[in-house]
Amino acid sequence: MEIKQQAIKKLANSMRMYVETHIDFNRLKNIDQEEAIDNLDRAFEAKLEAFHSLYDVTKDDFNYFSNGDTALIILLRNAIHHRDHLIFKSWNQEIALNEGHKKYLGAEFILASHDVLDSPSRMRYFYKLEDFYQRIDLELNSPYVDQRMRNGNRSKLLNQMDEELNFKSIKDFAKQEGYPEKQIYINVMPIFISAVCKAFTALKDKGIQFIGFDAKAYEEPFTNELKVDFSKVNYKTIRIR
Repeated sequence: MEIKQQAIKKLANSMRMYVETHIDFNRLKNIDQEEAIDNLDRAFEAKLEAFHSLYDVTKDDFNYFSNGDTALIILLRNAIHHRDHLIFKSWNQEIALNEGHKKYLGAEFILASHDVLDSPSRMRYFYKLEDFYQRIDLELNSPYVDQRMRNGNRSKLLNQMDEELNFKSIKDFAKQEGYPEKQIYINVMPIFISAVCKAFTALKDKGIQFIGFDAKAYEEPFTNELKVDFSKVNYKTIRIR
């Protein structure tokens, strides 16, 4: 029980530290843009690692692969943890570092984000939507595919992404509007929020207590208050000039 409590606390700590880094981002980017972007990327990756640590010690209490959000966060963590590929660069890293925007001059991107509590998510962290498919869809013949994943798990997660997380409708919308898939980015913050809500709620229902200031601070919102509506997607466009 104490090990599980420790994992919850670690995840809550990492979530609080990400918020602090996010708040400091605008100040720091005016001083050192590279440091600001790298700090935010590492803070987000720390949340993924902490979520995986929670999975490691509580997978007998909750089936993380029965839900598209929790399964996707584990996929994302594993991909970034192993880094045997060139995909999953954050929007900031791809566009703002090393004058990356110059590769896309004149291109317009779609930034898609699910609703949190019936409103667009205020927290935003974008990855290219195509990268998730490049990691698991064998039909794409991607050099970045995860060879460790079983075919049955691939099919299940592909279906969860398309149907549960509404990725298919996002791709269909982009296609209808004339955008190539490589110019679609997805905000993963609502997905992460939903995944934590499911995990924390399941563990609380199992009688596991939330110990420590950060854990207690996040317990109520992530078990009783926050809700993500994957059927509602907000779209924003950005043209690189």
